[in-house]
Amino acid sequence: MIAEVILNSNAKQLNRVFDYKIPETLASKIKIGSRVFVPFSNRKEPEEGFVVNIKENSEYKLKEIVKADETEYINEKNINLSKWMARRYFCNVSDCIKLMLPPGTTTKIIENRVKEKNASFVYLKKDAEDIEEAIENKKIKSEKQIRALQFLLENEGVIVTDLEMFADVTRSVLNTLKKNGYIEIIEKQVERNPFVNKNIKKDKDLILTEEQQNAYDTICEAIDDHLFSEFLLFGITGSGKTEVYLQLIENILKQGKTSIMLVPEISLTPQTVDRFISRFGEEKIAILHSKLSVGERYDQWNKIREGKAKIVIGARSAIFAPVSDLGIIIIDEEHDVSYKSETTPRYHTKEVARYLAKENNVPLVLGSATPDLDSYYRTQKQETTLLELNKRANNARLPNVEIVDLRQELQEGNKTMISGKLHKAIKENIENKKQTILFLNRRGFSTFVMCRDCGNTIKCKNCDITLTYHASTKKLKCHYCGYEISMVKECPECHSKNIKHFGAGTQKLEEQIKLLFPEAKTIRMDIDTVSKKNSHEKILNQFKNENIDILIGTQMVVKGHHFPNVTLVGVIAADSSLNLDDFKANEKTFQLLTQVAGRAGRENMPGKVIIQTYNPDNFSIECSKKQDYKLFYNTEILIRKQLKYPPFCDIIVIGINSENEQEGNRITKNLHTYLKNRVLQENLGIILYKGMPAPIDKIKNKYRFRIIIKCKFDDSMIGIINDVLSEYQKMKESKNIKNRVIIDLNPNNLM
Repeated sequence: MIAEVILNSNAKQLNRVFDYKIPETLASKIKIGSRVFVPFSNRKEPEEGFVVNIKENSEYKLKEIVKADETEYINEKNINLSKWMARRYFCNVSDCIKLMLPPGTTTKIIENRVKEKNASFVYLKKDAEDIEEAIENKKIKSEKQIRALQFLLENEGVIVTDLEMFADVTRSVLNTLKKNGYIEIIEKQVERNPFVNKNIKKDKDLILTEEQQNAYDTICEAIDDHLFSEFLLFGITGSGKTEVYLQLIENILKQGKTSIMLVPEISLTPQTVDRFISRFGEEKIAILHSKLSVGERYDQWNKIREGKAKIVIGARSAIFAPVSDLGIIIIDEEHDVSYKSETTPRYHTKEVARYLAKENNVPLVLGSATPDLDSYYRTQKQETTLLELNKRANNARLPNVEIVDLRQELQEGNKTMISGKLHKAIKENIENKKQTILFLNRRGFSTFVMCRDCGNTIKCKNCDITLTYHASTKKLKCHYCGYEISMVKECPECHSKNIKHFGAGTQKLEEQIKLLFPEAKTIRMDIDTVSKKNSHEKILNQFKNENIDILIGTQMVVKGHHFPNVTLVGVIAADSSLNLDDFKANEKTFQLLTQVAGRAGRENMPGKVIIQTYNPDNFSIECSKKQDYKLFYNTEILIRKQLKYPPFCDIIVIGINSENEQEGNRITKNLHTYLKNRVLQENLGIILYKGMPAPIDKIKNKYRFRIIIKCKFDDSMIGIINDVLSEYQKMKESKNIKNRVIIDLNPNNLM
């Protein structure tokens, strides 16, 4: 028998099958999906690969498979999904297979290890591109060092003992990598059980409202019919979408089937998990997200594979959980941009979920108070069934929304971040012992630092972006590559000492709030305060249970959280997302403002939302004031249609990254010329834009260019893009150009 094997490699030229003879000693172990080790080229050690097909004969003289893993990590369905994804998202099949493997694959997994009070964690000190380049340029030659680094690229914050076991490396290998500046080792506390600190009371099903019951019954009909159906549960904030999810999953549990429940943010996972544990108990639940240790993730993955967990809760990657007898897929806050992967494979979770739901003949439920325009458009075309929840649960009222014109505040001499109206409302809330959320979607103290004499701004040495000042560490940081320096005291250009901070972030807001309201207890939630494990949950619990008056945060505070005592929400700068160079800027602004407004007045107490803006007449801000999604949709969809933007077309971005600006520019022009000739010769019905530098034209010392295509994405378009990639490979091989080409289908933004 002959096995067709895909090698575990990100090299484009190896994205094909290789035939290997199956030795008789391994015949009983090897099937489609098996993880095998095979001799390849003149390499000393066998290469890892996966069997994607088994056949009788081959036209080649073949080598034999050396070793096969007895554990069945993936199956034929996983292979088919990987092939579909690789074709759609222009990546290697092995890139997709990796998404479906447990965190760390090895021929020997030691389970039920004794828990350690403390452990040494390994973190990368360099970014992925630098590491891949060091491997490619043979700066790192040791196969064990390469194996350790590749494992770390896929697993954030690994315990040393886990890394040694899963990547099959020794401590001396790690010490060498540490000495050479590739990794750092930090001592921290560790627990393998993600539920270890949870003590949650049991609760019962709530009585559904008429709207909730209608939605539940409609989806249950699809469950009973065992046919694929897609639903959009469009419910205003606080309308009880989660209770519908819980009762649908209870129905699936009674049938002995498994449910996948996706949430967009890790910060939402604790709250969602708490509600599910209180309803179903922790034995039936598994959670998957990047803040778990590799050991915890492996344990949860194995719990799912063995059928012990019937409810999978997690962020984007949980869609690839090894479930059996799938009964339903639910994607909460389906509009959220985090469901689109920004790294290879650049997949969209909703598209993968749709594929899986069709393959398994189960319903796909998308839920949101502010649906993605594409999703709502699908309901208008009858491709998705629309289910609406127009009333808040417990008859709670939507909050009253007020707009403050910051231009008028400046005219009146108010130069603080807090308008007079918001100041008064916060003071009243503190006196009434009610809680307030202040939303500012910029972290740090100030957004840039500038010399007032010559106008020079302090920029990152690796990226074409200004550094952000962080007062807590007195550092200037780049939010793209992580580069940081101490706060400058004089201008590097003119040597003036007249340096000033401009703009404002969450740290500066926190400082001002403490000055304006010294009696108030405040807490801040942004990427700088939630870097530690379980920090999301700790901050949210502190705010909810410790009588904290004011929560200051970025967008992670706006989605899905339920705080009964929050009666006031203040949006400090509603314009930050409006000023993006992105056709989705209005949509993102409306979604953010509506979602953050939904945190106020969720119980029987009236809620108030104050939105501060320099653009009070912008229609997305006006619609968010009225909390009228349909008005926003009807306005925005006409603009999209006129300008030929999604959902009326697909957008493909061909991104070119290069260490050399001239080479990047040349390759961009050559690819554009190739595409332009194809469009003219074949009369292709696409809109092709000239290749240009990206809006942020340098990140991590790579010059960035892009070619934008508007088209209908279909098989013929896939063929054209693959031809472009082949053309690029010819250029790369013939001219030894060190560039990287990225294909992104319908990206979240065009930056």
